[in-house]
Amino acid sequence: MHRLLLAALLMTPAFSTFADDRPPNIVVIFIDDMGYADINPFGGTAYPTPNLDRMADEGRKFTDFVVSSAVCSASRSALLTGCYHRRIGFSGALGPKANVGINPNETTIAELCKSVGYSTAAFGKWHLGHHPKFLPTNHGFDQYFGIPYSNDMWPLHPASIEKRKKDPDAKIPWAELPMIENTTIVNESVQPNDQRQMTRQFTQRSVAFIKKNVDKPFFLYLPHPMVHVPLYASKEFEGKSGQGIFGDVVMEVDWSVGQILDAVESIGQSENTLVVFTSDNGPWLSYGTHGGKATPLREGKGTMWEGGYREPTIMRWKGKIPAGTTCDKLCSTIDLLPTVAAMIGAKLPPHKIDGHDIQPLLIGEPDALSPHEAFYCYYGGGQLQAVRNERFKLMFPHKYRSLQGAETRADGFPVPYKMMMADFALYDLDTDVSETTDVKEKYPEVVKELQAAAERAREDLGDKLTKRTGKGVRPIGKLADGDEKLPLVW
Repeated sequence: MHRLLLAALLMTPAFSTFADDRPPNIVVIFIDDMGYADINPFGGTAYPTPNLDRMADEGRKFTDFVVSSAVCSASRSALLTGCYHRRIGFSGALGPKANVGINPNETTIAELCKSVGYSTAAFGKWHLGHHPKFLPTNHGFDQYFGIPYSNDMWPLHPASIEKRKKDPDAKIPWAELPMIENTTIVNESVQPNDQRQMTRQFTQRSVAFIKKNVDKPFFLYLPHPMVHVPLYASKEFEGKSGQGIFGDVVMEVDWSVGQILDAVESIGQSENTLVVFTSDNGPWLSYGTHGGKATPLREGKGTMWEGGYREPTIMRWKGKIPAGTTCDKLCSTIDLLPTVAAMIGAKLPPHKIDGHDIQPLLIGEPDALSPHEAFYCYYGGGQLQAVRNERFKLMFPHKYRSLQGAETRADGFPVPYKMMMADFALYDLDTDVSETTDVKEKYPEVVKELQAAAERAREDLGDKLTKRTGKGVRPIGKLADGDEKLPLVW
């Protein structure tokens, strides 16, 4: 973030739109690859999720809460900056060969919180660039402990295992997966036993951070690497669900949520802490029983059908968010930054963001509406694949991956997708959330309105499908000559 902007923000007095002597604490628990139906509050499972049930009973479910894109890095960039990933140059999922990451000119939620005196920490999967200039402690976080990208980006990737079965000396495209503290590698080669401890380790670090900040407002970002494959659970949860490793892993994530809620209570801050639970994208369906489910939504991760980007989301703030309630209005992770800014009295960045303050939806204000007249569904390196509003979704022709008709496996190895073609179609999500019936002939005026919205998006953010370059796109951060590189082991 620019030094002048940071100085201006530091002069802004902290306050809360809710009456409290201490500004509210913010906790964001961000799961990886969790499907809409993978926890009991959103569909019922064969394994228990008592802490998420408790969170829903004490807070509010959001049944139409979406992410910017159905893939890791793009989704995370949007959550932390309040922008469509397309606006800030992100696309897809960065790997260990990437020399790009979050631009220092962007402003993260952590930087906003620090500007008004908050302690900030991130524990878990980052995935916004692994070289030091891109890591969390250079983007507003006081401390960081975690892995720089997905937990399958290592030599034990299924494709690498299969390749080495055929040729033991075959070269593979992955470096060793490192564990990083702040900007220093503390374990250059994460192994399966290390992965079994990650959910527990990141939770313990988070609890210690909360208890350390008994007298100071804090922002905690807990982006768990699970339930992304490969799946690992600690010995305390391995085999506990009786439903295979996926159930075990979700149960340990649920345990983690309980630990966070208990830690907040232990310092007397339950009535002054917003806790958000959501996911970066939908389930990785090709992994069969090692992936989750998005029922009743269509498809999953890697598509902009509802199963790819609509996430199981719960928010709790005792005494502020009405307990045991549900919000069915369209809102998104891009709304978290402006909402937090309004809550804590931080100035928004001077550049354009795309999110909105959704406090009325959080607190259950009567007749509160979605702030999104249109939401843009970008995927595939900048393709505008759909545009939607509160009720309708207009899908544009594009290729997408599907497992239609395929038999999946139960051993942690994926099956191949086949490419399908989406038609130009309009879906009424209020009556057809599974996106099965095209109603464009019935609602021509809606088609016209959403086509006009799509044109505005193409003008601003571009569209690879129509070969348009957006005027409002900002550059992703790049590694320059002389910048320090993280010393990965290949």
